[in-house]
Parts: sequence; structure tokens; C-alpha cells
Amino acid sequence: MSAKELFLEIGTEEIPAGFLPKAMADMEGLIRKELENARLTFGEIKTLATPRRLVLHVTGIPALQSDAETTAMGPAKSIAFGADGKPSRAAEGFARGQGLDVSQLAVIATDKGEYVAAVKKETGRPTHQLLAEILPRLIGNIPFKKSMRWGDFDVRFARPIHWIVALFDGIVVPFSFGPIESGTISRGHRFMGNMTFPVRDFSHYLEECERHFVIPDPEKRKEIIRREIHRTAETAGGHLQPDEALLEEVTYLCEYPSTVHGTFPADFLKVPKEVLITSMRSHQRYFSVLDKEGKLLNCFITINNTLTEDPSVVVKGNERVLRARLSDARFFFEEDQKVRLDERVEALKKVVYQQKLGTSFEKMERFRTLAGNLAEKLNPAVKTHTVRAATLCKADLVSAMVGEFPEVQGIMGREYALLEGEPAAVASAIAEHYLPIQAGGELPASDIGAFVSIADKLDTICGCFGVGLIPTGSADPYALRRSALGVINIILDREYPISLSSLVDGALALLAPKLTRAAAEVKSDVLEFFKGRFVNLMADRYPGDAVDAVVSVKYDDLIDAAARIAALSVFKSRPDFEELSVTFKRVGNIVKEGVDAQIDQSLFEDLAEAALFTAVDYVGKTVAAAIGVNDFVSAFTEIATLRGPVDSFFDKVMVMADDEKVRQNRLALLTRIARLFGNIADFGRLN
Repeated sequence: MSAKELFLEIGTEEIPAGFLPKAMADMEGLIRKELENARLTFGEIKTLATPRRLVLHVTGIPALQSDAETTAMGPAKSIAFGADGKPSRAAEGFARGQGLDVSQLAVIATDKGEYVAAVKKETGRPTHQLLAEILPRLIGNIPFKKSMRWGDFDVRFARPIHWIVALFDGIVVPFSFGPIESGTISRGHRFMGNMTFPVRDFSHYLEECERHFVIPDPEKRKEIIRREIHRTAETAGGHLQPDEALLEEVTYLCEYPSTVHGTFPADFLKVPKEVLITSMRSHQRYFSVLDKEGKLLNCFITINNTLTEDPSVVVKGNERVLRARLSDARFFFEEDQKVRLDERVEALKKVVYQQKLGTSFEKMERFRTLAGNLAEKLNPAVKTHTVRAATLCKADLVSAMVGEFPEVQGIMGREYALLEGEPAAVASAIAEHYLPIQAGGELPASDIGAFVSIADKLDTICGCFGVGLIPTGSADPYALRRSALGVINIILDREYPISLSSLVDGALALLAPKLTRAAAEVKSDVLEFFKGRFVNLMADRYPGDAVDAVVSVKYDDLIDAAARIAALSVFKSRPDFEELSVTFKRVGNIVKEGVDAQIDQSLFEDLAEAALFTAVDYVGKTVAAAIGVNDFVSAFTEIATLRGPVDSFFDKVMVMADDEKVRQNRLALLTRIARLFGNIADFGRLN
């Protein structure tokens, strides 16, 4: 039986760009599940999308569904039939429930005896018939963020559907969705190829689409756009400001992309480039162009959904709209400079940060103290600048510019601070304290920015936990997970030797008047929250069991914990690791909580005891020295040398001797070994 292809196109009014990538993935998942449930094998699944169409293509589907046989077990034969062989009420009820006559029941031998069963054979149906049921169900089950009804029809979709092409082996799969009947007719570009065309199969569809100015494959559109915007930027005398998110968005805003290059008055370059880039990007979906030094050029690149006869008309229209946008930005920039940042700090007293946690000014006062304490402990030379940066870092939240462009918070604080003559280190820290703004994002480049960032994020986390605003499932309105990861990554990046527990204590002490939960309970929850984020982060880099083995011992000093995880991961790669692990697990299993007693050499009864004592005494000193400089690889290597003496000890000595003193002495010796590696990692948790 030869395999066939399925082709489906759903033609619509313009679907929002953000809906399309997920819709493509959902279509693939839905058809995969439907075909599997229908007992239909299949090959490659491919989905495509433009603003006006969603496309599904599946290869390798058979023309006929496979046959199936199902067996439903009933009561035991002894219950189903009497001694005279007549069926009981139990057998009749079971047969009736299965839609069979009692005579159709089979008897099957099992390990538990003989049972009656209903064996049903189902003959496979033509795939065309099955698809006529599957496809309308699939279309209706695509889960859009928002769906709509149109007319009086009882169907929902992201936007009204205007046509459906549904073919299996080139033949129409007949069904309807609302008022639309499936067929073979597709449509071209709304403006450049606004006409219908018939579709024979997938390859024919792709050819006809391009003839009608439609490129259905988003990856192909993206590469065309990428190539053209880079070429246009070079023609303009610069290079493109990288923006993959914008590239992704504009890819799904067009069916047939073309680039347009325009300029704006150079006078606007007096406004910080981040504002200009944000204005062009957020409002107009324009790409920015930089010169060799990274300075913004007074030009832009935008993506059109059509080819124009007179590009100058399109350019002038875009330039006119952009000038209005940039004029607003320049106005906000000039007006904001009339109010100093110190005055804006006072205005924060009227801004509610969170109802239970007070104003933004109160929050600033708390994390300013935290940041100052961090500086005092880790780099006293920058404490004054740290306190000043913490004081000013939220001031731009009440500026007109940030009110219009929230994306530039911190950046405008930096620019206004520089204009007011604040030290460059303070100004930079104002912008840096928001970092990182996403997973894997840029981290603060200075201690000042790092101290303020840690303090701000820690106050947010402890404050929210303190008043019961704890993330649940996917709900995390205050982005506490991101904040915790930010704190962890900053500490690891800058190698700050600080206690996470003491940081939380400091934050909770400042939050004491606001807490609605017991501080000890909040601290426990916050530390467990940080532990979860740290474990996930480390598990992306190292074996999960190594992370678990280390964190189960202690993780309060993140630098220390990360170093132990890295060292244990290296140690695990030793060819003799499995044997070492078995030996040390045995030690741990025997001593359990350990025996705290002085080891009495006079109680040794075998040379193996003395040899192990001497080895432990020597290794203990070298391990302590290695741990003192965070050289955990050397510490593990030294501990590994104990394997021979330990194995010899177990071979020649009965640990649980009858003599209480001898037994306790031997347990004390093993305890000393267990604590050598027990302070680094729990070997019992290693695979």
C-alpha cells in the first residue's frame, strides 16, 4: 500500500504575529496525536504560517487505516458458566455491556485461570473518511490566546476563516468549518496577487504561492529579511543593530517581505540612542543602524509587505511618522531635565510599590541599606558611591520618558545622572542594577551595580514571601524566580564569598514592620526557593546527582557550593570512581550520624586499624589545606587514596566487635573518614 500526503491550508484574516509560532507547534502536536489515535502511520510533519494562512503538510500516511483487535476481560469462566454449561447472569451482563451475544464470548487462559473475554475485530476505514472527521476537529482545537466567533456560526478561531484547502493524495477531504467548505482553491497576496488559484499538492502549492507573491515558509522569509536588512545597513554606511526578537516578529507580519530604508534628522541624535532605538523598534518595528564605533546613525530599515512602484512614497510616509515619534521622545528628554533626580526621589514617596510593602521610596531605603552593607563587607572603597546609586536608581520611574518608554528605565536614570554631574560609576550602576533582565542576560559590570542589584532583588523576594506573595505554578507576577536567578548569577559571576542566609537575615530585619508571616518561616521558604533555582542552574551545567550530593550537605556559600559541584563532576570521571563510591558509601552507611569520641590507638587489634589511622591523619591535614583554598579536586584526590586502607580495614576487622570500647573506637575512626568527604558532598546520593 503506497503512502500518501496530507495537505491543509487555513486561510484567514490577518492573525497577530505573536500567535503564529505557537499555532504552528500546536498544529503539529494535534495532528500527531490524531493520527496516532486513528492508527495511521505517518512520516514528516511540517507546519508553515503567514499572517493570512496556517499550513500543515504530512507525508507517509497510508490510504487505509490498519485493522485492530481489542480484548476486554470479563468474569472467571467458573462464574460465567454453571456446571451445566449455561451462561450465568454475570456472563449475560458482560456480553450485553460489550454489545455482543453470549455465544460470541471467548474463553482465555491466564495465569490466574480461565476467564471469558470479548474479542472484537475492527476493520480499518479509508483514511479519507477519517481525515474528514479529524481535520475540522483539529482546526477547532488549535488553542489561541484569544479566539473569536464571526457571524452566527458556532465555531471559534483566532480570526475569521475565508478558505480551507484540504487534500489527501490530491483529492479533496470533504468537511465544513462554520460556513467554509474545504476545497482546492487558495488565494495569493492580498495586494499584489489578489486572486485565487487551484492546488494539486504541497510542492505545487509552494510554486503557486510564490507566483502569487506569498512565501509560506517563515524560515525562508526570515532568511530573506536577514539578508536584505544587513545588505541595506551596509549600503547606508553602517551595520545592523542585532535584534533577533524583532526579526522574528516582522517575519510573521508579512507574506512577501521587502526592505525600505529611510532617514531622520541628525538633530534627534542628541537624545540617548537607547530611547531612539526603543521608539523605532517598539512603535514602528524599525531596525536601527550603527556606525563602526557603535554610535547610532540617523537612519532606519523597515520591512514592507509589498513591492512598491515608487519606494520614495513609502519612505517619506515612514519618515513622517517617525519624526513625530522622535519629536515626542526629544520633548520628554528635554522636559525631564528640568527636574533633578533628587527631587524625583522625593516623588517616590507618592508611588505605591506594593500595598503591603509600602512605597517605592520605602523600598529604596531598605535596599539602600542592604547595598551599603554589602559594599562595607566586600569592597568598602565603593560604599559611598553604592549608597548614592541606590538612592537615585529608581528616580527615573517618575520621569516622563520612562512613563512613555518603560523599556528605558535605568538607562534614563544613567543619562540624567551624567547630565547632572554625578560620578560615572554611580550613573553606570543606576542602569546596571536592573541586570540581568532575562535568563542568561548581561550582568552588572561593576561592584556598585552588582551590590545595588542584589539588594533590590533580595528586598523584592523577601518582601513578597513575607506578605504571602509566593510564586505558584506558572504564576509569578513579581518575577521572583528571575530575581533569584539574577542574585545567584551575580554572586557566581563576581565570586562574592557571602552567606546567603545572612543576606536573607539582613533583608528580613529591614522588612520586619511589613511582614505578615513569622520571619523564621519566611527565611526558610526563601532559602528553599533560592536552593531550587541554584540546583536548576547547576543541573544545566553538571550531572544532577553531583549537584544533589553537594547541595544536600550545604549551599549557603554559593561560590563554595559551585566549586564543590565542579570538582565532584571532575572526580566522577575517574575510571575507578564506581569502586571509590562503593567504599565511601559503605563507610557512610555504617557510621550513620557518627561517633564523636577520641580515637584510642591502644585499642587497635589489627595492623589494618593502625594503617588506616595513620592514612586518615595524613590525608585529613592535606584535605583541610586543599579545602582552605577551595581546591576541591585535590581534596577529592587525596580522599581517594584512603580506598586501599579502608578496604583492607573492612577485610581484616569486624567493625561491630563484641567489646563496646573496641566497637566505638572503630566507629570513631570511620566517622573521621566520613566527615572528610561528608563536609564536601554526600556520596550516598551519587549514582
